[in-house]
Amino acid sequence: MPFSGDPSVPAQPSGFREQHRFRDPSETIPPEWTAPTPPHGIPLAPLRAAVRQPPPPVPAPPPPVPVTDPAPHFDLSTVALLGQPKRKPSRGWRRALYTGTGGLINAGEAPEEVHRKGLEAQISRPLRGCYRIALLSLKGGVGKTTITATLGATFASVRGDRVIAVDANPDRGTLSQKVPLETPSTVRHLLRDAEGIDSYSDVRHYTSQGPSRLEVLASESDPAVSEAFSSEDYQRTLEVLERFYSLVLTDCGTGMLHSAMSAVLDKADVLVVISSGAVDGARSAAATLDWLDAHGYQQLVQGSVVVVNGVRSGRRGTRVDMDKVVDHFARRCRAVQMVPFDAHLEEGAEISLDRLGSATRTALLHLAATVASGFPATR
Repeated sequence: MPFSGDPSVPAQPSGFREQHRFRDPSETIPPEWTAPTPPHGIPLAPLRAAVRQPPPPVPAPPPPVPVTDPAPHFDLSTVALLGQPKRKPSRGWRRALYTGTGGLINAGEAPEEVHRKGLEAQISRPLRGCYRIALLSLKGGVGKTTITATLGATFASVRGDRVIAVDANPDRGTLSQKVPLETPSTVRHLLRDAEGIDSYSDVRHYTSQGPSRLEVLASESDPAVSEAFSSEDYQRTLEVLERFYSLVLTDCGTGMLHSAMSAVLDKADVLVVISSGAVDGARSAAATLDWLDAHGYQQLVQGSVVVVNGVRSGRRGTRVDMDKVVDHFARRCRAVQMVPFDAHLEEGAEISLDRLGSATRTALLHLAATVASGFPATR
């Protein structure tokens, strides 16, 4: 390295500034950094557009995945494993064909038979407690007692529980004449011994039973004694019967003002109003509904069932327009049912369902199913 004092060698800068190896920071600062601040602050940058653009739409969340229960185990019931067997025909040519072919040809049940079994299933609806049915009419001779006996017999023959009909007619009722008489006891004897009745067998001593299993509790044959059957007596009778029977039918008298009628109406779950196919019978049934409406029983009227009894057809049919009669009561009540004329019922003696005509038997099934549709729902 040459000596620095040699005059032939040019002199080197002695400092950083002379060597230009360092620059003053003030020389590199942009002028806007050192410019004075405006009195109104720094202006904002201009908007990119005059109209503010809406924010981009938020994508909708994906639909929730349904949570499904795990697949149940396969049902090992008889129907699931073997299938629903085809019912064997129970009557008519279908049964003859099934029997004649040794069961090889099964045409199944007839539509009428399927419909009948559907009605019986409706009639057999389970009941919790006791259901009270009151049958009444202002006019005598319209078949009120006959409908009480046949409706009760229909219920008793289809259902498996106990059904009883009570004769609450103060004018020597004839309900006990519709079944074979098994005991001379009446409702008055039942009330006399009510304190000692503890079982169904005790009650059975005071009732008569027909072939359909319908039991009847007779009224007093002496009108002077039966007139004393008061509202309290009817309530005490129900207190005994409700403990042992699922259905209690009450055959009321023709008078709406006799002493027991107030308790009958207060305790009834449904009313069945009886009318005949004649003009006076229809007017009496309408008057019965009018009386009930005027005395605070509007709810019973709305849920009641009207029965037009003894309707004739064919050449001997009535000239009364039955469609108008049915339409009148259908506007006021829950349902209207017609029971055709039947020679066996006209006899006025003991009633056997087996002796009834097929049309009458079907009509009674419809009537019982209609009443049963008002049973309270059970779980």
